[in-house]
Parts: sequence; C-alpha cells; structure tokens
Amino acid sequence: MRKHGLILLSIIVSTSLLLTACGGTSPSGDTLSTSTSASSDNLSGTISVSGAFALYPMMTVWAEEFNKVHPDVQFDVQGGGAGKGMTDTIAGAVDIGMISRSIKDEETAQGIFWVSVTKDAVFPIISSENPVADKILAKGISQEIFNKIYITGEITTWGEVVGDPSITEEIHVFTRSDAAGAAEMWSKYAGGKAQEDLKGIGVNGEPSMVDTVIKDPLGIGYGNLNSIFDLSGGGLVPGIIIPPLDINANGQADTEEVYKFKEDAFDAVANGVYPSPPSRFENLATKGKPTGVTLAFIEWILTDGQQFLEAAGYVPLTPEQQAESLAKLK
Repeated sequence: MRKHGLILLSIIVSTSLLLTACGGTSPSGDTLSTSTSASSDNLSGTISVSGAFALYPMMTVWAEEFNKVHPDVQFDVQGGGAGKGMTDTIAGAVDIGMISRSIKDEETAQGIFWVSVTKDAVFPIISSENPVADKILAKGISQEIFNKIYITGEITTWGEVVGDPSITEEIHVFTRSDAAGAAEMWSKYAGGKAQEDLKGIGVNGEPSMVDTVIKDPLGIGYGNLNSIFDLSGGGLVPGIIIPPLDINANGQADTEEVYKFKEDAFDAVANGVYPSPPSRFENLATKGKPTGVTLAFIEWILTDGQQFLEAAGYVPLTPEQQAESLAKLK
C-alpha cells in the first residue's frame, strides 16, 4: 500500500536569496522567489500540499521530479482526503489542495481557484474470495443493482446480485467515512447526489478501504485506479476483483467491460468507454490564483509533468484540456 504523511525533500536555500526575495510567503512562512516561470533556475521556497488520497501518489512523483529541476524548492505533501485538502486550502493552511471531485459553488465563493491536471476513475471492488465471483465476472453488475445496494438498500444478498435466490450470503457494504472525492463520484454513479447518500460501513481512507475488502469475502467497496492495480506488474492488487460494470445493461460482461489489467482500465478511462461518473478529473485548488513558485509548479505539472502520469496509473490531459487549464492560470 502507499505511504502516507509527510514527504520532505531536503533543500539548501541561500540566505542572501531569501533576504532579497520580493515574492509572497507560503502558509508555513517561507519566502518565495518572485519567479513565475517553470523554466526559471532561481525558484526557491516551500510548497505545502494536502488532500485527496487519489492524487497523493502522483503529487509525490511530481514533487520529486520538480525538485530535480529546481533543487531550491521543498515540498510538504500530505494526504487526508479531498475534504481535508479543501478545508486546508480555504483556511490558507496549505498552498495547494488536491481535490478529486468537482469544485462546488460555495467553495469558489470562498475564493477557491482550481485547474484540472489529470483524469482518474473510481472502480467497484470485491474480494477475490467472494462466493459468487465467477458469476459476477460473467454477468457484471448493472448501475441499477449498484443503486439498490448503495443508495436504496433494497439489495442485501449476493444471491440478489447474481439472480440466484438460493444464495443468501449477506453483502457487507463499505464506504468512505472521510470526506472523499471517490465517494462522491461513486455516489453520483450509483444514483445519489453526494457522499452522504451512500449506505455502508464507514472506512477511513483509500488504503484501508482496499485492505478491508480484500479481507472480507462478502465485502464490496470502491477504489481509485492507481490504488487497485499493482503499477509495477500491471495486474490487480492481489486479493481483489473489479466487478464489471454492465454498461450496456445486456446482462453479461462484455470484453470492453472487464478490467483485469491496468492497461485495459487506463484505455477505457482515456477513451471515454468507462462512464463519467465514476471517472473524473483530478483538480488542484488554491486560495485565489496561484503566484510565484506555486504558479510555476502548477504550470510545470500541466506541461513537463504530464509525462509522468501514465506510469503512475493516471490518464494525461488531452492537448485541448491542457490548453484550457493553462489558459485559466493566465
């Protein structure tokens, strides 16, 4: 599973540069260089980031790669969920919030500015030890059934899921207890409007959700693309299965609806075959338009930083989407 918490890249900052810098200050009080170009060699300061578990692994990669180009910039990157990222950003406690859902009107009214930086998706997950796993892989699960499991609570047994009343094992429904973009997107796909509409036992955090489902043969949950695939090997994390979404509601899992390898899921999201929701854009939020080293970093993410996405399990923006996000920063 992924590491959480503080990612700190050691930096030596020239005292004379700090004294002469005329830029703003980060929430942690570090003086920032006045340079706003990602190609500049004199960027310095600290960028603090918190938020979505979905974007956390990618942000650590971006921080490391940006530091190679600009060694006088240090990063403090923390997870905690999209809700924490937004709360921290509104409060001015961090420079950047990682938000794995749409930005709400009430958040923009509080001064939140945002740009999309990549695309990701939420997938349902069950244990590979599920007693009806073979039937689910053959039939898939329709959106209507997910609605009756997660929103209305009408379906409570695995027999009802596969259409076999002789199977009476109860479904153990899991959802996220922390404010999470993945939960909101899954709720919208299942027919709800917000995370609070989801039924289930609350699990705190993305890693815990995956681990909980692996250990419970009767469990069902959901997770982000980059957390349910073994990125080094390309297969699913051992112990879980993605129930195919019966997108065309024909009562069977078609080839394009079955995702056993990262490449298949990645292509489905990139090509728009996988529905949205639960696919979604991942966003970076700031309090007002970013400036200084924060602006330079986000510009770099939208240009040079896109090359690191696919290897980490994320879908790069199209050229048109990149241009749209860059134009917002001007």
